Amino acid sequence: MFKLTNMFMETVKKILALGRRKASEREIIINVEKLETRVALLEKNQLEELSIERTNEERIVGSIFKGKIKNHEMGLKAAFVDIGMEKNAFLHHWDMLPAALDDELDLVDRGGRKKPRKNINVKDIPSMYPAGSDVMIQVTKGPISTKGPRVTTNISLPGRFLVLMPFNDQCGISRKVEDTVERKRLRKILEKLTIPDNMGVIIRTAGVGQKERYFIRDLALLVEKWNEVERKMKSQHSATSLYQEPDLVERTVRDFLTEDIDRIYIDNQEEANRINDLIAQISRRSKSKIKVHNESVPIFEKFGVEKQIENAFRRQVWLKSGGYIVIDETEALVAIDVNTGRAKATKEQDKTILQTNLDAAEEICRQLRLRNIGGIIVLDFIDMKLPKDRQAVYNRMRDGLKRDKAKTHVLPISQLGLMEMTRQRHTESIQSSSYTECPTCQGKGILKSAESVSVELQRKIGEALRRGGTGRDLRIFVNPEILSRLKTVDEELLIELERKHMGRLSFKSDAALALEQFRITDAVSGEEIK
Repeated sequence: MFKLTNMFMETVKKILALGRRKASEREIIINVEKLETRVALLEKNQLEELSIERTNEERIVGSIFKGKIKNHEMGLKAAFVDIGMEKNAFLHHWDMLPAALDDELDLVDRGGRKKPRKNINVKDIPSMYPAGSDVMIQVTKGPISTKGPRVTTNISLPGRFLVLMPFNDQCGISRKVEDTVERKRLRKILEKLTIPDNMGVIIRTAGVGQKERYFIRDLALLVEKWNEVERKMKSQHSATSLYQEPDLVERTVRDFLTEDIDRIYIDNQEEANRINDLIAQISRRSKSKIKVHNESVPIFEKFGVEKQIENAFRRQVWLKSGGYIVIDETEALVAIDVNTGRAKATKEQDKTILQTNLDAAEEICRQLRLRNIGGIIVLDFIDMKLPKDRQAVYNRMRDGLKRDKAKTHVLPISQLGLMEMTRQRHTESIQSSSYTECPTCQGKGILKSAESVSVELQRKIGEALRRGGTGRDLRIFVNPEILSRLKTVDEELLIELERKHMGRLSFKSDAALALEQFRITDAVSGEEIK
């Protein structure tokens, strides 16, 4: 009986431990492999954010370079800067002016004398930075497709709790800190900080609840980094890197390891040791959150991340209400369509539609973060009759976008039933970086039917027979599936072509050809006929 009781208690403990892990609010799962590192943020076991970094990729966004102005394009009002990469960086003239604080920041006046701002006009930029002159720039957007990186002269160095702005003496607090009492406390800390002359700082949301000494230490580390950047700027030739943004693991510790993160699981002991060293500079208390995964089952499979990634990156994503969204990325914009799907029609159809749209709004916000979708985004929600329902969906979108680290701007649903928004994009979307265009369909996602290919082929054959004169002998190579149709369905039509042009046709199966592809050659010369 005693043994049975002990066994029962042990079982209960295991169940409770499992329950505690499942009830955990936020966890970070890090998968380190030879070719890439992946970081997943789970909330109540649901995948909310995903970052992927390949080991052979240069970390460019956020990095600082000493570049050389190659030329100014007055029509674009921009300069092109050599920073040592294959493509020159794009520097808009507006990004060469001293920038004011973003609207998402609450300005804090620390008093004291400030350096008067120079009244610089965009027209003055080419004369201030002539071709051949050196310039310090920071990359704000990596190269995407055929475009080079986007850069700015408004430098900022992000730390754990602060962002240092060496060329801007303004200070602020992120508006995402909504608690008024906490904002007042952070404002007092900011007013006490000893910030170098003509520099400014921004308090990040990670600073919520932190003691003053952590801000002092963070500021000292950032100033030390900046001094090193300045030394390199003076001593090194252009084009060269002055500061490189940390790798994905270090950025995760810097940007995500806040008080509301319960645990970090990682499957690499060496990287775990590095994380512990990084945390030691920030909060020794957080070291207990680091757990090393040593099991034979891959870490993403163990925590159900792999399956969630597979489901999340499909073109069609199902919603808990039974509806679904369809996501299509194009070069110009991203279109997202909302459908009722399996949602049951009821007498209260308006409520069903509203609930589907609300669920879609939540899932869309999640998908934007997961896929790193940026640029112009058009959302086609299910039509709603009542203005209050449209406003409710708009409010749900705005609430969902508050947690997005990328800058977003969303408009209410228009008279056409469409919601338009933009989302800042620093790098290519995960779809663009992880997938390549299908060589068969050329990115269309659809193929011609066997009947359509047969019709097109017959036109080409007729054209080739007419151009070649009487008695021309042609050899045609097609996909096996198309050849099967030609033999069974279209044989009489091909015989009619031979009679009409007094030519001769012979067909060959070529499995290397895609369904839509075919080759027509002259049987005598072997020359391919275009």
